[in-house]
Amino acid sequence: MTELTNWDLGALYAAPDDPELTATLQQLTDKAQSFRTCYKDNVASLQADQLAVALQEYEQLQIKGLLPYLYAQLLFTADSRPDEIKSLFAQVREEWAEISELLLFFELELMKLDEHQFRSVQSATESIPYRHYLNQLRKGAPYTLSEEVEQALKRKDLSGKEAFGQLFEELTSAFSYNFVRPDETEETEVTGEELLSLLYHSDGKIRERAFSTFLNKHRDNALVLTACFNNLLLDHEREGELRNYPDLMTPTHLSSETEPEMVEQMMAVTEQNYGLARDYFTLKKRLLGLKTMKNTDIYAPLPGSDRQFSLDEARQLVFDSFNDFSPQLATLADNFFKDQRIDCFPAPGKTGGAFCMGMLPGYQPYVLLNFTGNLRDVSTLAHELGHGVHFDLSQQQNLYHYQAPLPLAETASVFGEMLLTRKMLDSEQDKQVRIELLCVKLEEIIATTFRQNALTRFEIAAHKKRAEGLLSPDDYCDLWWQENSKLFGDTVEMIEPYRWGWAYISHFIHSRFYCYSYVFGELLVLALYQQYLEQGEDFVPLYLDLLKAGGSAPPQELLDPFGIDLSDPGFWQKGYDFVWGLLDELKELSR
Repeated sequence: MTELTNWDLGALYAAPDDPELTATLQQLTDKAQSFRTCYKDNVASLQADQLAVALQEYEQLQIKGLLPYLYAQLLFTADSRPDEIKSLFAQVREEWAEISELLLFFELELMKLDEHQFRSVQSATESIPYRHYLNQLRKGAPYTLSEEVEQALKRKDLSGKEAFGQLFEELTSAFSYNFVRPDETEETEVTGEELLSLLYHSDGKIRERAFSTFLNKHRDNALVLTACFNNLLLDHEREGELRNYPDLMTPTHLSSETEPEMVEQMMAVTEQNYGLARDYFTLKKRLLGLKTMKNTDIYAPLPGSDRQFSLDEARQLVFDSFNDFSPQLATLADNFFKDQRIDCFPAPGKTGGAFCMGMLPGYQPYVLLNFTGNLRDVSTLAHELGHGVHFDLSQQQNLYHYQAPLPLAETASVFGEMLLTRKMLDSEQDKQVRIELLCVKLEEIIATTFRQNALTRFEIAAHKKRAEGLLSPDDYCDLWWQENSKLFGDTVEMIEPYRWGWAYISHFIHSRFYCYSYVFGELLVLALYQQYLEQGEDFVPLYLDLLKAGGSAPPQELLDPFGIDLSDPGFWQKGYDFVWGLLDELKELSR
């Protein structure tokens, strides 16, 4: 497997100093200037067929400009230490910002079309491939400023929020930790991902010491991390004032195509079910034989079940579980290994966690992991390859509709996890292993719904408090503690260093209020999975069509074939009813 465990980006560019990359950026500036000369102040006068040509040209300019940016970002996430990679990432960010300024006028003029012009364009046959994109663009029109102001904001972002985001990544990915490994007697240097993987170790003292070491490093860097948070939250507030957003989450709702009332309803239902998580923690405490359940014990393996998987085993398990559902899905997933589009193991300078970068139409996606061999890492592999096949299947869409809207972004990933869990449960005869599998699944669901809900509540509270003035590290710690206490109640004792748990969550830095999408995605998948169990093979083509659709229609419209009504509060409760059923199954097995 060695030759397959680091991604090969040669399909994009030969190397960071590839002359083709520099030439692409130079040519793109000229093409962007020509596009501006041709269409500036003329969009309103274009006929439908002419506008369709302009949209195609604009799409190609975006693709050509984004490719060097995404390539540099992949290099940076795999290893942020080399100066040549830092330099390249800064260069493409700055040049893409300049090109974006030249192209900014186009969408602004589309937004300013009067109602009659817009309806005429929208109804034209030539505009069908772009109809949903145009509708979404129209919704953002009330919050759009003049071209001069929008250009100024873009310039400000480059040395503002984007710079603070990059500072956060460079700093945290460069963290190294001195730690005595479980199988050693002397301190050695380890990565953050290696420490977090020890939350799944069988020894409670090791779990607590590993997580404390990880969190205390962030505490020791509180000055820089708090500055990143304070400036990014202030930036969001100030831009919201400029654009007259009615709410802090308005830009997220616009991009996600979600209604504020629906999201608040979903979160309220989630909080009404916090007792489910507490019931599980109480059961897990008994299974572990603990007097006190700490938050470092939540993911502890059950006695005698500290099972490890090689990457080969994990790959085969995911392939088999996907193949039972759809051979096409399995082949697309396994191609990430065959094409070397997956970077698997922890390494110095590498971004923590896991992600799938969707790239662009015409370019295949890439997956980053920090695989350490536990059962949850196998599930993470299924999750990220689920994202990967989603992007592969939506390749038929144009750039405007390639990415699924935020609420549907987790659909294939969480569904992939469910397929894996069911496959392993059905093939496992050992009662103790089945108990462990159910524990892992419930812990994943709790982390994806209840924990992400608590993260979203923290983020909302932090933004509101930041609007009142500069926040200290203790302010962030207190807000974090309060929101997590609502989830854990009296059943779980949080260790003191967990006050700094907010400081390593990159979603707060890069994607405002992203975390609620995990709640949405998990509950939606539970509904879809139940339909699959009921309908069998008839469900598969409907599901694949959903993935192929990408973001070509509003979420509700894409879900209509499944009979799902997102405005119904009972829909969200049904998801938790399913989880209560899993918990009952676990209770019965563990009597």
